Amino acid sequence: MCGINGSEDAGVYKLNDSTALIFTLDFFTPIVDSPYHFGKIAAANSLSDIYAMGGKPLIALNILCIPSNISPVAVEEILKGGLEKVKEAGAFLLGGHSLQDKEPKYGLAVVGASKPEDIKRNNSAKEGDLLYLTKPLGVGILTTALKRKKLKEDDLKEVIEGMEKLNNISAELALKFNADALTDVTGFGLIGHLSEMLREDLGVSIFFSKIPFYENSLKFAKEYVFPGGAYSNQKYYENILKAEGNFEDEKVLALFSPETSGGLLVAISEEKKDFFEEEAKKKNQDVFLIGKFFKGEGIVLKD
Repeated sequence: MCGINGSEDAGVYKLNDSTALIFTLDFFTPIVDSPYHFGKIAAANSLSDIYAMGGKPLIALNILCIPSNISPVAVEEILKGGLEKVKEAGAFLLGGHSLQDKEPKYGLAVVGASKPEDIKRNNSAKEGDLLYLTKPLGVGILTTALKRKKLKEDDLKEVIEGMEKLNNISAELALKFNADALTDVTGFGLIGHLSEMLREDLGVSIFFSKIPFYENSLKFAKEYVFPGGAYSNQKYYENILKAEGNFEDEKVLALFSPETSGGLLVAISEEKKDFFEEEAKKKNQDVFLIGKFFKGEGIVLKD
């Protein structure tokens, strides 16, 4: 059902009329100092692609690269964090594979499932749909500040909790209200992943004032504390973005900055707005209304 064409979040194979299997794989180097939190974040990030397709995780395999000088306790903490997130997702960890490498890396290969008719594509939004985001932005900026010793890990409690949070509730809401399109925000930043939701005849307006950011993200953005990926993302995707009004360069760049284990982008029919927001509030799930799809092209940035 979904392969390498279409920039989807995961591959999907229709097993039979009632079951579609969802396949994904993701891993990366540490973005926090704590091995335990690194394991939780990396696992949540890997599981997110299953949720972004409208599915539920079933099984997972560890992918682990470790330097020869890393302590066994640190390795145990990474795997402990990952296992906790797999269990929280209601899935089973069946093993995995490890090898020696110069730099630690960790993540999961995950298999999930859904009904074929419940699979959510990233580019199937409709004209007039509302665009919601379910987690704040700014992870790449703040973790870069951590690497540059402008912050301590204790200062990033809210961000770490956000990265560790599963997108399961967001996905359940998207299914319950029959979202027209769904994807998550990760390495290509908000603009990169939002571009995958567009078509030749469909654009989207986003409102900067409505976009949530983690505390101090824009402060460090003003100091140009950005990961390298922000600049490469901007170079690749900037032609699709049109700004209406005057925006500081660093604010625009923040929209291109990579996120880790970010939230979902959900396209919902406007008539479901109140019901969707009310249900999200009942489930203690943040949903930020940041834009609206229109007949046209590109991403229009407004105040």
